[in-house]
Amino acid sequence: MTQTDIARSLTMKGERTRGKIVDAAASLMLNDGVAGTTIEGVCAAAGVGRSQVYHYFDDKGELVRAVIERQAELVFSGQEPHLAHVRGWESWEAWRDFVVEIQRKAGCVGGCPLGSLASELADEDELTRQLLVKSFERWERAFLRGVQRMQDLGLVRADADTALLATTLLAALQGGLLLCQTRKDVASLETSLNGAIGYLRTFAV
Repeated sequence: MTQTDIARSLTMKGERTRGKIVDAAASLMLNDGVAGTTIEGVCAAAGVGRSQVYHYFDDKGELVRAVIERQAELVFSGQEPHLAHVRGWESWEAWRDFVVEIQRKAGCVGGCPLGSLASELADEDELTRQLLVKSFERWERAFLRGVQRMQDLGLVRADADTALLATTLLAALQGGLLLCQTRKDVASLETSLNGAIGYLRTFAV
């Protein structure tokens, strides 16, 4: 049973409390890292007691995995409207502008929530790593469907390797977000995404 399934089985009040705990943990982990986030800190930020945290989560690892699912959902809910309704090259440009604007408004702080968690947790334990893999694969599939839609519209060659292009887009996004976060400048992100879209354009019909 996933963390999402667990949340659905709770009462409405329980869902709110659990959600408050996960949101507080997500915010702390984004700012202080997973290692720097304690259960005591989560309790203080969420305004709950330790017993409430351990009512919903067996240990910190389970809470971390809930945060991964939460961050993945936030990422996809923002980008999915752009990636799920690709109509042409202007759709990719609109997606690029959306991603860049998010970072500009955030002051280039935080980078990619999933990328930050992955860099810290990928070598920690297998269960968490597999959840991160599933989260990135879900993102990659969204890119894949977008590229395939371009093929269906006759805008991208039928012989283009859509899986490779999807991975390229995801890698360019992650690398661009990391540079943006490090340099505190959206120019690196915009350049990276322009490069990926430009590579996609080399397969234009």
